[in-house]
Amino acid sequence: MVGRGRPHGFRPGGRGHGRGGWQQADLPAADDAAAWFSGRLPEGWFIGSPTVTADREEIIVLGELAALEGDIEDDAARSAAEAGRIARFREDTREERIEIARQAEHRYRRKVAWGARLGGTEELFTTVSVPVMTRLRQPERLVLDTLVDAGVARSRSEALAWAVRLVGEHAQEWLEELKQAMATVDDLRARGPEL
Repeated sequence: MVGRGRPHGFRPGGRGHGRGGWQQADLPAADDAAAWFSGRLPEGWFIGSPTVTADREEIIVLGELAALEGDIEDDAARSAAEAGRIARFREDTREERIEIARQAEHRYRRKVAWGARLGGTEELFTTVSVPVMTRLRQPERLVLDTLVDAGVARSRSEALAWAVRLVGEHAQEWLEELKQAMATVDDLRARGPEL
């Protein structure tokens, strides 16, 4: 029947699809993003291949810049020189990074953010900040408020981000196993019959 069902090429958006929102299967896989960026980036931008990480909203490309030349007298001066070199890289590569990001966003349907690392200095450029809607009961709110009161975070939002990072650091192996299991489920779902 005309006008029913999904149009050709339709992919569901981010609302109300599956338990807890949309599923990973709604987006193209970004498993090959590191290889794609390694092949696409101009020679000489970074030392070696950049680190490429992806989630549902964003791909971050973080590369190591060539070491500074010459003697730098102290840590403060070295830090300032590193920050200046990163700022120069950001400005010099802006137009080309925008074009590469546009191509990657078309391919992977995610925003692209860039970053550079030099010595002890690392800076990410215009990363996506995604609001996460959640309902917390008083015991969870008290944990966040304690982090704010102790000066660990400036707000509940920042405290929640800090807590998520902490859990991620301590549960990395378990999270990797969970991601692999989810990928297997997505593969099985994709091979299943059309309804």
